[in-house]
Amino acid sequence: MRETIARKEILSPGDYEAFQNFLQNACGILLGAGKEYLVSSRLSGLMRHYDIATVGELLNQLQHGRNPQLKSGIIDAMTTNETFWFRDMAHFNLLERRILPETSRSRPHRLRIWSAACSSGQEPYNISMVVEDFRQRNPGSFRGPVEIVATDISQRILEEARRGVYCGISASRGLSADQSRRYFNRNGDCLEVRPEIKRHVSFRNANLTKGYELLGRFDAIFCRNVLIYFSRQQKQDILERMARILNPGGYLLLGSTESISGHSDQFEMISESGGIIYRLK
Repeated sequence: MRETIARKEILSPGDYEAFQNFLQNACGILLGAGKEYLVSSRLSGLMRHYDIATVGELLNQLQHGRNPQLKSGIIDAMTTNETFWFRDMAHFNLLERRILPETSRSRPHRLRIWSAACSSGQEPYNISMVVEDFRQRNPGSFRGPVEIVATDISQRILEEARRGVYCGISASRGLSADQSRRYFNRNGDCLEVRPEIKRHVSFRNANLTKGYELLGRFDAIFCRNVLIYFSRQQKQDILERMARILNPGGYLLLGSTESISGHSDQFEMISESGGIIYRLK
């Protein structure tokens, strides 16, 4: 009987609207109209695990605090974690050819880069690989600590990223044979990020719609393919707060389909090496 109810009434129109409000308040994700199937499919496993028949019942349990793990479970289920190695390669070329040389001249003693919404860790590890190669080619650059702060809202995906072990398609998608050899240790069909690459990266839980000033100041921020999930006002707020924690002349890198146009006038756009980045004025 319960299975029949779950199939027929898992998501009513009223429950969908309530879930839209919950998700936007919890993590800033703005669900548009017509996403009912996405919600039902993403939450089905979680609801079976907790023997919850409808989204209305799920929201009721959240409201009354009956299960403190539900909120993080919902966020894990609803956040998109699609990524691969050296995604948008033009950005890594710009990091190597413009951002790192410029930063090493102006601030040679320390380098800090933020990988926001880092997903399963490919982006921050890629940043570390580029930085490590740059230091080897330019002895004496960044003589002090190099720190790549990687954040995500999903605790589950952060645990996966910290391990730095990738199997199947995630072990090869976007990697050349040379990169696999230089940056990883192989274990059967899996690749593990080498310690000299891992050592620069620290993973933390963070919500982009909340305060993150305690993360410190950065020379560059990678915030790619995530602003598309936020409302116009939230995008503006995120960009303004990121501008406040960038060092003078620091860089912001967005996804290839994203832009600061209409959201912030604190950056100048730079088009170079087939990519676009934004420099703090």
